Amino acid sequence: MGSAIEEMQERLEPLRHRLAEHPLYENVQGLSELRTFMESHVFAVWDFMSLLKSLQRELTCVQVPWAPTPFPASRRFVNEIVLGEESDEYEGRPVSHFEIYLMAMEQVGADTNVIRGLAAYPPPSLQELRFEGLPQASREFVETTFRVIREGSPAAQAAAFALGREDAIPAMFRALVRRLNRDAGGRLNAFVWYLERHIEVDGDDHGPLALGMVEDLCGEDEALWAEAERAAEEALLARIALWDGVLAEIRAKR
Repeated sequence: MGSAIEEMQERLEPLRHRLAEHPLYENVQGLSELRTFMESHVFAVWDFMSLLKSLQRELTCVQVPWAPTPFPASRRFVNEIVLGEESDEYEGRPVSHFEIYLMAMEQVGADTNVIRGLAAYPPPSLQELRFEGLPQASREFVETTFRVIREGSPAAQAAAFALGREDAIPAMFRALVRRLNRDAGGRLNAFVWYLERHIEVDGDDHGPLALGMVEDLCGEDEALWAEAERAAEEALLARIALWDGVLAEIRAKR
């Protein structure tokens, strides 16, 4: 019998396989399809940061006066992720991965108006947040993310993050990166950098550490393990539904 996290991964493997083998990848063949993809996927890039910040709030002390939380390994991991995601280095300057994604969208002529409105600073409160103008599949996806942010335990949020986001990213984007690298044409440099960066850090480092965070937060509590698995399953199903929606839009435009 394996560990609890290994058993969870095994049960979720059919969904992860569906995600890795989704027909969307082979249908992103040119700039038109790429624009459609990015105009929906960018909302997943944005709400990933909200999920990460929710975990940072739960696992580290972000109030004054400060006190150490009881999760030293997980708080280090979350702070490391925040540093990379919010303040990575691109072409010699600090920038968030989300901002790099916006740059990549502009390079291919994708529409950034809706996402820029949603991510304008300062942000609204959770109670004031509205998802108006989003593609339907993207709206359903971010609603799933914010439901676990609002209602889920830290363990559930960590599982959605680790198994539905961080741990899934390398498999999801590998096929796209190979295709884009064959014919980048100079216009996809920022997007190729974004994808390769996530494959590098999520596959080699962040993915395994994120799984450790789930173990840290669930401990020996069977109820937390069950909640965490439900949250991970919902996150994977939401990603598959997002990909289904983007694929349907690409085919409709053809």
